[in-house]
Amino acid sequence: MPSKLLNLALSSKKILEPFRELDCLLYYAACAEKLQGFLKGKEIASKVYIPNGPELLKRGSELEPLFIEEIAGNVDEGFLKKRTYHLEEVRSELSKTQEKLWGYFFPRKYCTLFYATNGEHPGKPIERFFFDIDRKGSSSEEDARLIACTLAKLILEDKEFGKIGKFKLFPMWTGSSFHLYLLLEKMQDSKIYDKSIQFSKSNPFDSFTGKWVFEISKSTGLQVIGGHEKQEGLINIDTSQTPSGKLARAPFSLHLKDAVTVDGIALPLTLKELCTKGIVKKLKAFTPEKVVKELEELAGKIPERKAF
Repeated sequence: MPSKLLNLALSSKKILEPFRELDCLLYYAACAEKLQGFLKGKEIASKVYIPNGPELLKRGSELEPLFIEEIAGNVDEGFLKKRTYHLEEVRSELSKTQEKLWGYFFPRKYCTLFYATNGEHPGKPIERFFFDIDRKGSSSEEDARLIACTLAKLILEDKEFGKIGKFKLFPMWTGSSFHLYLLLEKMQDSKIYDKSIQFSKSNPFDSFTGKWVFEISKSTGLQVIGGHEKQEGLINIDTSQTPSGKLARAPFSLHLKDAVTVDGIALPLTLKELCTKGIVKKLKAFTPEKVVKELEELAGKIPERKAF
C-alpha cells in the first residue's frame, strides 16, 4: 500500500510544484522511501541551482550530515506548505531535521541529489566502485551506452578481477550518460582503489580500468579514454569519484541543463536494459510524475547494500 507521502506525490499534477511554487523536496522525499537500502549510512549531498548565480553544493563534510531516512521521514503536507513561506517566518514551527532539510533543498530552486560514494572524509574503506561513463560535446548517448554495456560485460567476465571478491553490478542512466556501480560483498581497505581501479595516464595497464579501456576501444572502435580529464568528442571512463570524500549522483536525481531546465532523470537499469540498443529514447521520456507512478518497478532494479 502506498505511503501517505507517495499518495501525496501521486496526487500532484506537477510534483515539482506541489503548492504552485517550485519545490523539489516532495519528489525527492517520495523517492527516498525506495532508496534507504541503497543509500543506508551514506551522507546525502545536494546541488542547488541559483538562476543567474552560482551552483551551491550542500554536503555532510561542511554541514550537519543528512541521511536518506531523514528525507523520507520528515516530509509531509504541512511541512511542504510551510516551505511556501520564507524560512525566518516559519523556523519556530519546524523540527530540527526539517530545518536541516531546508538547508540542503531550497524551496523555489531546482536541486539535484548526490551522496558520498564511500562516505565523507578521505581514507575510509571502499564499499563500492563507481565508474562514470562521461561524454563531452559531439560524443553520443548511444556511444556512451555501448561503452557502458561493454565495460559491464568485461568486468563480469574478468576472472582476475573476480579474485577481489564478490560484487553486485548496478547500471544507471544519469539523465545524460551512464554510471556503473560495483557493490562489494565485503568492505575493502581504501588502498584497493589505488592499486586496482585508479586509472594512471602514465601507466594505463597498471589497473583493471586501464586494461578495460584498451579492450573497449579495440572491440567497439570508439575513442575511449580513462581518467577525469575530458576531451572533445571522446568518452571518459572516470573512476575518480570512488574514494571516500567524493560524491556520486543518486538514483532518481533530476539532471539539470541549467538553473531552470530539467533535461533528464537518473534511472536504475538492469544489465539487459543497458545493453539494449535504442533504450536511450525511452529513458529520456521519463518525467518526475512518470518516475513516481512507476517507482515500485524502478526501485526493484536497485540492489540494497550487502543484499546479494
